[in-house]
Amino acid sequence: MPVDEFSLIETFFRRPATPAAGVLTGIGDDCALLDGGAAGTLAVTTDTLVADIHFPARASAFDIGQRALRVNLSDLAAMGAEPRWFLLALTLPEADENWLRAFSAGLFAVADAQGCALVGGDTTRGPLSVTITAMGAVPANVALRRSGAGAGDLVFVTGELGGAAAALADMTETGACRTADATLNTRYWYPEPRLREGVALRGIASAAIDISDGLIADLGHVARASGVGAELELEKLPLCGAAVARFGSDRTRDWALGGGDDYELCFTVPPSRLAALEAAVRAGHLRALPIGRLVPGTGVSARDGAGQNVALTGTGYRHF
Repeated sequence: MPVDEFSLIETFFRRPATPAAGVLTGIGDDCALLDGGAAGTLAVTTDTLVADIHFPARASAFDIGQRALRVNLSDLAAMGAEPRWFLLALTLPEADENWLRAFSAGLFAVADAQGCALVGGDTTRGPLSVTITAMGAVPANVALRRSGAGAGDLVFVTGELGGAAAALADMTETGACRTADATLNTRYWYPEPRLREGVALRGIASAAIDISDGLIADLGHVARASGVGAELELEKLPLCGAAVARFGSDRTRDWALGGGDDYELCFTVPPSRLAALEAAVRAGHLRALPIGRLVPGTGVSARDGAGQNVALTGTGYRHF
């Protein structure tokens, strides 16, 4: 019987952390958190992007390179960490100098903008795939986790949802590597890792995650890790305007809930910290849009504008 990504990890790879190893948070969050001693806490994450699964193989090498680093840095943002270093493991069908020149230009454009240095990695021959291990720093005891939320906390997101999945759907239907809409192209190929927002949420958010697999799935991870349920207000979802204009609100809402690739932060805030959140918003440190609340129970549910329960049929992107 096939297993999904999360049961695979739980069954075969989760082991009890040993204090001597310096593991503060291990498998099960956006990043591992490691004790860096006097330097604070080290956040470490790794992601693999495979051609024609996570991006069109015929796409611009520049676009592939910069996107690969952006989506990894998004995991650091979800922990409130600031990027420092990264490793690159690159599998190539052939060593094409023109492709490599463009790929590295895209990669370093993001690295330089975010102050993140490439410090090593590996190259090998095979089907095109890009694996990046990103490392960041966060002061001791302030990292954001998925497991800190409680019933009564409000749920927020940092920006519009559904645009990246709309772009991917359009590219899949047309066989192109870009869409005809510049905004949708940006949402898919140039997602902005919410690093500044993650830092601003230290001490405010009770839990956070980046939306990579879809809102239902990723908010579900927060709810499960925190031992609560989540209730979404569908009318409050900030849908991508460009996707709504082109594909309609119903399809865009479905993409927002289950499409993934948005890389916005979804975070929770207890009522006692709402004033601090409002102050951070007024200061321009982040955009915070309320979309629901955490409740006793399990799972993710939703209500429409009339307060009626709405069945959620999507589960988000699944790797297996």
